Amino acid sequence: MHRAHIILAFLTVVAIMSAGVWWLGYRSAIGQVANEGAAVLRSASDRLVGQLSRYRLLAVTLADHPDIVALASGEGEVAKIEPLLLRTADFSGALEISFLAPNGDRIASSAPQTSAPTLVDQLNLQRPMTGALGFSHGHSPDGMQRDFAFLAPVHTANGIAGSLAVRVDMETVEESDWRGAPQVVLFTDARDQIFISNRSELLFREYDPDGAQAGFGPDTVWTVQGHTLWSTSESRYIPDRAVYGTLPLPVIGMTGHSLISTRAAEQIALLQAAVTAALCLAFGAILFWVIERRRTLAEVNARLEQRVAKRTEELTETNIHLRQEISERHEAEEALRRAQADLVQAGKLSALGQMSAGISHELNQPLMAIQSFSENAQLFMDKDQPEQANANLGRIAELSRRMGRIIKNLRAFARQENEPMTSVDIGAVIGAVLELSDPRMKHEGVTLAYTPPGQPVWVQGGEVRLQQVIMNLITNAVDAMTGQAEKRIEIILKPSGEATLVGIRDTGPGLDDPEKIFDPFYTTKEVGQSEGMGLGLSISYGLVQSFGGDITGHNHPEGGAVFQVRLSNARPQEVAA
Repeated sequence: MHRAHIILAFLTVVAIMSAGVWWLGYRSAIGQVANEGAAVLRSASDRLVGQLSRYRLLAVTLADHPDIVALASGEGEVAKIEPLLLRTADFSGALEISFLAPNGDRIASSAPQTSAPTLVDQLNLQRPMTGALGFSHGHSPDGMQRDFAFLAPVHTANGIAGSLAVRVDMETVEESDWRGAPQVVLFTDARDQIFISNRSELLFREYDPDGAQAGFGPDTVWTVQGHTLWSTSESRYIPDRAVYGTLPLPVIGMTGHSLISTRAAEQIALLQAAVTAALCLAFGAILFWVIERRRTLAEVNARLEQRVAKRTEELTETNIHLRQEISERHEAEEALRRAQADLVQAGKLSALGQMSAGISHELNQPLMAIQSFSENAQLFMDKDQPEQANANLGRIAELSRRMGRIIKNLRAFARQENEPMTSVDIGAVIGAVLELSDPRMKHEGVTLAYTPPGQPVWVQGGEVRLQQVIMNLITNAVDAMTGQAEKRIEIILKPSGEATLVGIRDTGPGLDDPEKIFDPFYTTKEVGQSEGMGLGLSISYGLVQSFGGDITGHNHPEGGAVFQVRLSNARPQEVAA
């Protein structure tokens, strides 16, 4: 019983909410329908006034025509004026153009004198006689013809001598396609007679807004949101419930009226109410189902909580183990990075060890020369020969600069670089490596083919790390040519739009397996020949990859191995910085 009361109360609330939604939706939709009606009435009024305005302008223009003025002054001839009026009527589409005397008699007309008399209201002839533009309308007794007339005063030297009337057949003015429109539009004159409408059955009836039986009007009138609504049972072509709108047209002396059916607004409001009721009922059904299931779910939830608590305990222990494993992995990765850095440094020191004999020779020669030149300079000074002493001092300075460059390159190559990628002149890097490798290449009898660039070539990388890459490739090339008849190294530096290519070729026996040359601990050197462990190319591969570049190796068709290092060009803003 309690459940039935709750259901009944819920249905009552749903009905009230649906009714409220219907009313709100209906009020909102009525505003839209009213706006539509105002737009339709404004458009129809603008078209009507626009069509009639050209005839008003025609009446004013012809009233000032010299021949018309001459006829009004008694100097012109009717036979000369009527062809003018006929041509103008044919050209403009007017029903009749007439020159009228002050009493209304037709003096000249574009229509034959035997035609039906004008339908213009005679009372309106008083307005053009006062100098103002007059207008009038009327219809034939059988209602088959409706016309509208503009009357313009004809001014002469003696005053107003008559009026020019331009009659228009309303059938030529009205649009043919508006009669089938669902919106009802009508225009009434000052006597509240319906003169124009897209419902032919309403023509010439009296418009009665109070709903009298004699004329056309509403059965019931009410207001919604400031808009007037009609209820009428006139005919099946007139909407039984409609939004009423009105618009005065003083230019033609009429008032426009529109009736827009409220059926669309009612359907929208009904649809909104139905959707609201459906949603509420669906929500109520779901809520009822949820309440019914709550008791069962409460029992299931209690069992689940016990399982979750047990599972949570297990997950907590697993999480602790995972954190320990993650910490150990981070430590292992850090140790690996340190080992890699140490391995890189060890590779550089190993290369320096291999070059130590040649570098010592390169440093020993300038030292011996400096000693000799300094002793000679002292002798020249004692003999009062300052020019020769000054020349010896210049040679000592040049040798000192050479030793300084060698020592600077050694220190730069030996240090550990932790700086991020910057803009590096790859030409300067190759020059520094060649200066360090020159003693060994001379000792081994290696010929170098290399043309330095005329200007800096900027790439992205680290200066010391790039030196190690180039040093590893040149050292491997020298080692590979041991015992060869021709020992030659060719270095090609080729800049392009987005990257720079560095190619190093030797005349050695070539590569046995180009696919494995960058694998760690892979080497083709004989046991005992070198202290290398097969890590030089692997280290170089990792360094070039860290710069966003690429390194490849293959055999040259004419013999020997070719290594190509592709490096990304530095951005202009980085080079400027």
